Amino acid sequence: MTCNPVRVGVLFGGKSGEHEISLLSAQTVIRALDEAGYETVRLGITKTGTWLTGADPLAQLTSGKGSENGHGKLKEAGTAPLASRSTQFPLMQHSERLPPVDLIFPVLHGPYGEDGTVQGLLEMLEMPYVGCGVLASAVAMDKITAKALFAAAGIPQVAYRTLLRRNWAEGRESDAGPRKNRREKILDELESALPYPLFVKPANLGSSVGISKVRDRAELARAIELACRYDRKVLVEEGVHEARELEVSVLGNDAPRASVVGEVVPANEFYDYEAKYLDKGSRLLIPADISPALADEIRLLSVRAFQALDGAGLARADFLLGADGQLYLNELNTMPGFTASSMYPKLWEASGVPLTELVGSLVDMALERHTDRRQNRIHR
Repeated sequence: MTCNPVRVGVLFGGKSGEHEISLLSAQTVIRALDEAGYETVRLGITKTGTWLTGADPLAQLTSGKGSENGHGKLKEAGTAPLASRSTQFPLMQHSERLPPVDLIFPVLHGPYGEDGTVQGLLEMLEMPYVGCGVLASAVAMDKITAKALFAAAGIPQVAYRTLLRRNWAEGRESDAGPRKNRREKILDELESALPYPLFVKPANLGSSVGISKVRDRAELARAIELACRYDRKVLVEEGVHEARELEVSVLGNDAPRASVVGEVVPANEFYDYEAKYLDKGSRLLIPADISPALADEIRLLSVRAFQALDGAGLARADFLLGADGQLYLNELNTMPGFTASSMYPKLWEASGVPLTELVGSLVDMALERHTDRRQNRIHR
């Protein structure tokens, strides 16, 4: 482990629909870093995008004081050399600058945090940070783009189709005469290509936000409408009959390794947002009750998926196992949940890596990757 005390800035909150999950994850990460002997600096981002420092931004955001109504009571952080005039709450100059840190642990889930945006900012600042870089973060967040790279790497996936919110919106009014409107045509094309049940997802979101399982045309139309609220691109996937949901954690930079395999047994029909974070009926089985050969295959595919995106630090690979024994990669999460009920830390604990050692390894990997990156020449 690196020499303590290393000062770690823990970044949490954010503008995405996974704001609350980020706060829960941050609590776990901060506690583990403190127990491991690191010095932590808490950095919060409100739902409107304002960065916060001060005594305890985590407590402020968790209590709801980080909302628009409570904005005036919060201590804003740092300076904004570039601020859009259209931004309602830009970063404001403050007499108390952010305290210096050695690296950032961005415990941010979803858009504006896990999608390469914050990673790009930290790259510009030449600040070491935990987790995947700009490329892997951005690609993994976009499920449609990620599928293309996974396919090129020979990783099995379910059949799928895509559509744009623009095309769906343009089909609201029926065409004149006997021609069907565009929405009906879109539904026809999806039904002819993929059998029910189907899963409809926003291309760029996590924690199962905006995802629907559908069994007929009416449900499909409503699910597309819901997904379009969250993203301009929509993914429609073929469902897997009697699917088992298997997950594995990946850790490392250029030589990543995979944890034991776990299984999610949701109380609902699939592992949606409520099942992940609110429903106590869902169960996590660690290790999963599968053959050693299948477990080895899943770990191998997890590492291959991680490397296909040029991952770094950490990720969680999610798989579906059909009743026929066919295995499919569902997605790769580059900043998986770190809550008390989250699979990522639980899988490593079952693999002999306790939480304090896990966060210490992530800090070391962040510093190692930053040192390696600084060897790159950017001028002739």
